[in-house]
Amino acid sequence: MKPWLDLGDVIIDRIIEQDGKFMPALDVLPGLTSEVLAANRDWLVPVAMDGDDFFNLTVQSFVVRTPHHTILVDSCIGNDKDRPTRPRWHLKNDNRFMGGLAALGLRVEDIDFVMCTHLHVDHVGWNTKLLDGRWVPTFPNARYVFGATEYAHWAKMYETTKDPLFLDSVLPIVEAKKADLVDYDFSLGDHVTILPTPGHTPGHFAVCLGDEGVISGDLIHVPLQTRYPELSAKFDSDPVMAAATRRGFLEKFCETGTTCCFTHFPGPSAGRVVRWGDGFRCDSYPA
Repeated sequence: MKPWLDLGDVIIDRIIEQDGKFMPALDVLPGLTSEVLAANRDWLVPVAMDGDDFFNLTVQSFVVRTPHHTILVDSCIGNDKDRPTRPRWHLKNDNRFMGGLAALGLRVEDIDFVMCTHLHVDHVGWNTKLLDGRWVPTFPNARYVFGATEYAHWAKMYETTKDPLFLDSVLPIVEAKKADLVDYDFSLGDHVTILPTPGHTPGHFAVCLGDEGVISGDLIHVPLQTRYPELSAKFDSDPVMAAATRRGFLEKFCETGTTCCFTHFPGPSAGRVVRWGDGFRCDSYPA
């Protein structure tokens, strides 16, 4: 089967767990005005936004295969997870994710590393599965890579909040001694490094695949933020830092030939960054 992206020594495929209508654009980006939205509606609709001004969003994992490793970047929502504030995610029980993995010719045993760009609910869900009433690692042969800063932040919060996602999708990995808490100098062979991209969360990182590719995580959620990097999402823990990180990321990869994989963009979800006035755009989304 032809890979989704062939970057030479590295190939990337994606597993889509959910996609489609998400939230009103003006709710997702608190700094967005109706006037700016109207001025961009012609290129956003129908792919990035629907006719009711709801952003379309994709929840997906990227499977990265290097000459030495098979890596899952972010693990989506998961099944059987208690998420009452998110009806589409709450106690979900379907085969879309696992079916997507199988369609790539892979078993859970084939994953060598799971890299979580950050520890939000839609990026850690398949870290674990429910087995005989216990949460156990889904990928039994994998090391799970968490940013040390990111983990420390959520571990401290868990002391008071008892956040269920930390309990069911992060702690079981640590207790199984399968977690690697890494700093920003982490690498996997010659092909995979991480890039600090804080703001969405304190220890968020992007995943760099040599000079050929990069996986964004949640430093950017929707294509409109490429044109206006200062528009931070309501989900960003530090909106000012997130905006600076987003512009820096787009500037870094602008017109370099690097293929950027944007985790939540609806298909095609990847492209090269080019300039657009004072901002940028992904060339897969024609202006």
